[in-house]
Amino acid sequence: MIALDTNVLARYYVASSDMPSQKQSTAAKKLLESGKALFVSKTVVLELEWVLRGYYKSLPEDVLTVLTHLLAMPNVNIEDRVAVELAVAALGDGFDFADALHHASSRHCTSMATFDDKKFARRATAKGWKPPVKLVAP
Repeated sequence: MIALDTNVLARYYVASSDMPSQKQSTAAKKLLESGKALFVSKTVVLELEWVLRGYYKSLPEDVLTVLTHLLAMPNVNIEDRVAVELAVAALGDGFDFADALHHASSRHCTSMATFDDKKFARRATAKGWKPPVKLVAP
């Protein structure tokens, strides 16, 4: 099994006009579509979302399309797939991907503590997320 770094996935999903990037994109496409068993850690998925959103300024719906495609590739094994699938679904529901992945990775816990009231705790509580997201009072 071959583990993939974020930059390989970024080159696979993002078109570029310069020659070195085009060569990397071709190599990434060849590898990802080779049928070989590939591994993507959830930290790489998290970084890919950040690179797409932060560096490439991709729209949330475009990031969602990329992550959904990655999850659908039959030869790609995703670390803690359930957590990543839950976080991708939450992204589609308007949640911050990182917050959602942190929460989904904590599903074995009794609760999740946060200071982020408006963007995370209230919305997660309204959705009935388990474990419950609890606001820590300062």
